[in-house]
Amino acid sequence: MSQQDFSGIISKHRPSLDAYEDYYRDFHRNPELSHAEDETVETILEHLQELANKAKAIGSGISVENIRSIGGTGLCSVIRNGSGPTILLRADMDALPVAETTGLPYASGKRMPDPKTGDYHPVMHACGHDMHMTSLLAAGQLLLSAHESWNGTLILLFQPAEEKGAGAQGMIDDGLYDSNRHKVPVPDVVLGAHVLPLRAGTVFTRGGDLMSASDSLKITLYGRGGHASRPQTTVDPVVMASYIITRLQTVVAREIGPQEHVVVSVASLHAGQAENVIPETAELKVNIRSFTPDTRKRAIEAVKRIVSAESSASKATKPPEYETLSSYPVLENDKDCTAKLAEGLGKHFGPMFQLLQEALPAGSEDFGILGSGIDKSYVYWGYGGTDPELWDRKSKEGRILEDIPFNHSSNFAPVIQPTLRAGCDSYAVAALTWLVKE
Repeated sequence: MSQQDFSGIISKHRPSLDAYEDYYRDFHRNPELSHAEDETVETILEHLQELANKAKAIGSGISVENIRSIGGTGLCSVIRNGSGPTILLRADMDALPVAETTGLPYASGKRMPDPKTGDYHPVMHACGHDMHMTSLLAAGQLLLSAHESWNGTLILLFQPAEEKGAGAQGMIDDGLYDSNRHKVPVPDVVLGAHVLPLRAGTVFTRGGDLMSASDSLKITLYGRGGHASRPQTTVDPVVMASYIITRLQTVVAREIGPQEHVVVSVASLHAGQAENVIPETAELKVNIRSFTPDTRKRAIEAVKRIVSAESSASKATKPPEYETLSSYPVLENDKDCTAKLAEGLGKHFGPMFQLLQEALPAGSEDFGILGSGIDKSYVYWGYGGTDPELWDRKSKEGRILEDIPFNHSSNFAPVIQPTLRAGCDSYAVAALTWLVKE
């Protein structure tokens, strides 16, 4: 069977997406922070158990095994359907500490404690992981229904803690593929996708580098506190932090050329609790994005040099302290596997599929570790989630950057359709690319 037949298989076996739209709304309404995706896991497992029951009813050598508690809350569903390749499809599960402002009837109003600090935060699926989970569940149902069209082993993997850059490595470290531990079969190819604020219904990828490396640092600055009326007797860490933030803006363009695709952002500054007390410390959280080992090294070194120099210039009472919060590698798609997948995506989605010429703008992902950690190839792709009418109107007005919310925005919420259908279909195309019967 050729790749030209994928659309027929998918059209015949795609389940009604009405129920999955309800799944999506439930996931969106009930987000959970990294390493605390417990209720999310239970919801997924209910659906995966239904798949296992359907597989038992089918018989014919097909089976579904669900494996949980991998690297914490991670889980896999292993669908065995005769001899053939082993393919892994991945979706991430965690949400972000963001207060949702979409105004949707299914918006999150949830608050929960950070598993590490215990501090309570508002929580929102502001990066689309709710859509990823829903799309993969729908694709799992589609592919189980289409079992007569393919042979091999299909793994549906639901990963925790992507937003911390720790979930993929955590699953591997806990024995994801270990034959004496969780016993998930080693895949021949690892496949995954992400919804992005582009026109819904579109799908896109590229071979080679697709997403940047990311390094996040928590930096603690040390001053000497005192009364706000006598700042001359203090070493003010707020002023110290202000100079550092300003100076860090010169790393790109004044130290590393803008053509080298480096981003340095200070996204959090915390110091003190009262307006009349100069605090002892200030805390910065800095994020650095890069695409090559050299620029990654230079950018991190530049940040630390500037922080240390400004601390010294401010007469800090002790040197700054650095804590690595997360670290993601460059996501680099295998070129041969990408070309193979692109053929299937192009035939199924037609003009709505695009093979990109450049990498996506400095987003980062730990997905690739699920493949690179065992020396296996991986391919990642994206699909749009912005209402087509809104996208077309804002494109005509030249206001996409101003009016289309990006991932991690409190207003980010993919339009459910045609986003869900594109996500489901793209996962199915990816699996069939390697598993379809000849």
